[in-house]
Amino acid sequence: MKKFVAIAGNIGVGKSTLVQMLCERTGWEPFYEPVTDNPYLADFYADMNAWSFHSQVFFLTHRLRAHYKLSQHPESVVQDRSVYEDAEIFAQNLYLQGHIQERDYRTYRDLYETMMRFLPPPDLVIYLRASAPTLLNRISNRGRDYERAIAPDYLNGLNDLYENWIDNFTLCPVLAVPADDLDFVSHPGHLRLILQKVDAKLTGKEEVVFEPEEVARAAED
Repeated sequence: MKKFVAIAGNIGVGKSTLVQMLCERTGWEPFYEPVTDNPYLADFYADMNAWSFHSQVFFLTHRLRAHYKLSQHPESVVQDRSVYEDAEIFAQNLYLQGHIQERDYRTYRDLYETMMRFLPPPDLVIYLRASAPTLLNRISNRGRDYERAIAPDYLNGLNDLYENWIDNFTLCPVLAVPADDLDFVSHPGHLRLILQKVDAKLTGKEEVVFEPEEVARAAED
């Protein structure tokens, strides 16, 4: 039976890498964040207060379309970043920072929440949870120049939004992965442990957690 899995998490947490590694092991098809020519982006960076709403509506529309296509895909797929994060994390963060006005934000939320009633959810969301020091270390290691200015406070703010979202997310099962403790790139045992937990979630096991003892054992494999 085909599966639709979405991987969520903060900047630098390892979403794309985990998508690739899961798909290599399972034979499922990866779907990465597409490079999108957002016609509002230049205006957004020039005047965030004026153009945040327009830019976020464009991104939301693009990701809603991608989510629908993936839900109809004939084969199992793993998605790098979910549609939910556009609204629950990044648009909300712009609103909290004062870049999206109350009236526009309510319109955005109404659009998002209405579309969620029609879109089938994934079979599983894998949430990679990591602290700001871990994120900054991984961001530094991948060496993208445009990410060098990301501040710990910004990552901490996004983490707070992620935690609030995950605590209240009920559309499909969630597997929370302790990414501070699990280095699935360096330790094959950690990747195997994640695969075991994903399989347990997808086969209907309700309570799936990463026990510290099994994490420690997996690091030795």
